[in-house]
Amino acid sequence: MITLADIERLLEEDAGGGDVTTEALGIGALPGRMEFRARGAMVLAGIEVAARMMAGLDVQILVRDGTLCAAGQPLLTARGTAGELHRVWKAAQTLLEILSGIATATRELVDASAAVNPDVRIATTRKTVPGVRRLSQLAVKAGGGILHRQGLGETVLVFDQHRVFLDGWDFRAIHAQLRAQQPEKALGIEVASVEDALEAAAAGFDVIQLEKFSPADVAALAGKIGVTKRPLLAAAGGLSPETVGAYIAAGAGLIVTSWPYTARPRDVAVTLHRG
Repeated sequence: MITLADIERLLEEDAGGGDVTTEALGIGALPGRMEFRARGAMVLAGIEVAARMMAGLDVQILVRDGTLCAAGQPLLTARGTAGELHRVWKAAQTLLEILSGIATATRELVDASAAVNPDVRIATTRKTVPGVRRLSQLAVKAGGGILHRQGLGETVLVFDQHRVFLDGWDFRAIHAQLRAQQPEKALGIEVASVEDALEAAAAGFDVIQLEKFSPADVAALAGKIGVTKRPLLAAAGGLSPETVGAYIAAGAGLIVTSWPYTARPRDVAVTLHRG
């Protein structure tokens, strides 16, 4: 959920010191109108947040998050004084461009995945720019993805960085400890080899995250692991729309990625009119 405090922080960063240009020109009280349009094809994300940034203006949202917009498609209009419009213009534009870039990249992964198996979901990690995780995850959901982990308190996932402190613990001992402490949660573990994945499966882990496996390694694991009480195989690391289909065809049941977070922003055109 994007809170009022989040909205105020977005505006404070850009307009906290006032708008010296608009003030110096003496145009702040003049009436105006602002239009946002998609400059190119994109999946829209962040439109309601942008509208909330314009509190006090007469705002009309024309397209909802998750919509595949065509070039030139109107997104939002707002009316108010020139001072009010200039206060929110650039911050709202930048927000829409960055979040729509993430949403568009997510949709590319979703489409590539669905072409092979529509039941396999694209799940993004918590590896976002610090301070904007909720915004980034909002964009992922607009693009059709799901959230792998919103934070450390959500799911159980063991990394090598945990195992380094567990000297002498094998996979069964780790699983037994976790199951005793968290009996109601699914238990996941990340591994970097087929051999470790097989041991983790035998120990009873529900989710095995395959870190930077090749499609051939995923296929080899899937062929050895069987189908009875088979854990969810989650491919992670080095994924893109060009490679995701091969991982799914090899046997991955979930795609875990941070790739959309580094997507190039989409262009949003903003036009201001007097009157």
